Parts: sequence; structure tokens; C-alpha cells
Amino acid sequence: MFDLLHSHIKKRIQITEKEFALLSKYFSPKKLRKKQFFLQEGDVCKHLAFVNEGCLREYSVDHKGEEHIIQFAIKDWWISDLNSYLSGAVSTHNIDAMQESEILVLEKEARDKMLEAVPKMERFFRLLLEANHVATHRRINESLSASAEERYLRFLKTYPALVEQIPQGQIASYLGITPQSLSRIRKELSQKG
Repeated sequence: MFDLLHSHIKKRIQITEKEFALLSKYFSPKKLRKKQFFLQEGDVCKHLAFVNEGCLREYSVDHKGEEHIIQFAIKDWWISDLNSYLSGAVSTHNIDAMQESEILVLEKEARDKMLEAVPKMERFFRLLLEANHVATHRRINESLSASAEERYLRFLKTYPALVEQIPQGQIASYLGITPQSLSRIRKELSQKG
């Protein structure tokens, strides 16, 4: 259950087997059923999740009841409402499982204790936050300036396995377009070869 997390951490920092054995004790394995919530709007986010298997999504629901997907988290990715997690503010987002998923949960209090026990993990989480910051700014910039086709091509590059696994409407929501527009884009791209 911890092999993927171990290799994930080792890609970013040098860590001994003893340190990993110590830090892994702070994570709790959890299974989520399809559509089961990890976080609901209105709650304070008190945990991070590392996706061991499956796919989760973070989204908001507007006043019309329409979903707006912020991100997907696939195997070997992290997910949380960082604004709520870091500030203690009430979350305006939901996080749920798009398919049967296995995650490793790290509660905020456990994370703080882990950082004291294994100080190298401070650098690991700093690197994660930096990567998240860059990805968020790229996504904002693309949503403001890239065409729908360019955004779809970026989605294909970022989430190649998801295209066949999740409904087209979910992809369209992530891209900020209608399912009909996505169908047109896919058709045009297939005709281009």
C-alpha cells in the first residue's frame, strides 16, 4: 500500500528506509466508493490525500447547480482544498471519488508531527506546494488565453488515461466548455489526424 508513496517521495528528496518507515505511520489508508465524498463544501479541510489507486476530483457547484471541476487527482497525485487546509477557512469545494479509489490520508495534526519527526519532509512539501502553485497559474492563464482546443490538448497531455475513463461531461466541465463543444473539438482533431 505504501510502495507508490515511497517512490513518489524518493523522486523528490533523499530519504532513508528508516525515515520512510517512520513517516508512513502518519498516513491512514482509506478506500472510497465511486461518488463517495472525501470533502464536502462547508467543512474545513483537515487532511491531504495521496492517490494510490483510482481518481478523485475537486469541484465547486454554482448558484445554478452546475459543477465546475477544479482538478482531477489520479494515481500518484495529491489532492486537498489547500486554501481551507492551510487557512482553516470553510471549504467552498467538494472532493469525491470518480471511481473506486484507494488513498493515503494525512491529517493536518499528523502532518505537523511527521514534519517534526522527519524534517526532510518540510522540503518535500515545499516542492509540492511550488509545483501546485506553478500548475495553478498555468491553468488560470490557459483558461484566460488559450482556445478550447488548446485546453483540451493540454488535458490530454496531463491526464492521458482519463479520456476513456470518465464521462465527456466531466472533461467539458474541467475545460469550462459545453459537452457539445468538446464533441466538436474531438471530431475536428480526429479529422486532422
